[in-house]
Amino acid sequence: MKSQRLPIALQQSVMRKLREKLQQANQRLERNYPEPRLVYQQRGTAAGTAWLQSWEIRLNPVLLMENQQAFIDEVVPHELAHLLVWKHFGRVAPHGKEWKWMMESVLEVPARRTHQFAIASVRCQTFPYRCRCQQHQLTLRRHNRVVRGDSEYRCLHCGDILQAGEFTNA
Repeated sequence: MKSQRLPIALQQSVMRKLREKLQQANQRLERNYPEPRLVYQQRGTAAGTAWLQSWEIRLNPVLLMENQQAFIDEVVPHELAHLLVWKHFGRVAPHGKEWKWMMESVLEVPARRTHQFAIASVRCQTFPYRCRCQQHQLTLRRHNRVVRGDSEYRCLHCGDILQAGEFTNA
């Protein structure tokens, strides 16, 4: 899919929210954390990711365009919270009690681990795999790793190694 250019007004709204929440956090934590770099290069079904060492937030431009205000209100603080938690507490569980506290008590945003946006427009081609209990869909990247022999994947329910092909309940 061809990437679309984000309207400057939308980018400005994202930056306004980032700066507002960063200022709020700095005041409440009595710190002076710098502004993270914003990059609009997140792909796939993830709305955003926080890159701790580079102090960077990557946002999905397609999901941002499709869910503008909800994305700004939810995803920007979510990813900022990851960076702040890393600076404030060090390496902890990604959505653990420190992150939840940062979201709810410091940034005053509901602490939701995943977004609820429709993802049909960003979902990539998948490949059917099976185990003893169900059908799975692997992404192109994971499928290629299996084909090359670089990786194998297991079902989280039954523990079987996933095999290419359709599931049959025989």
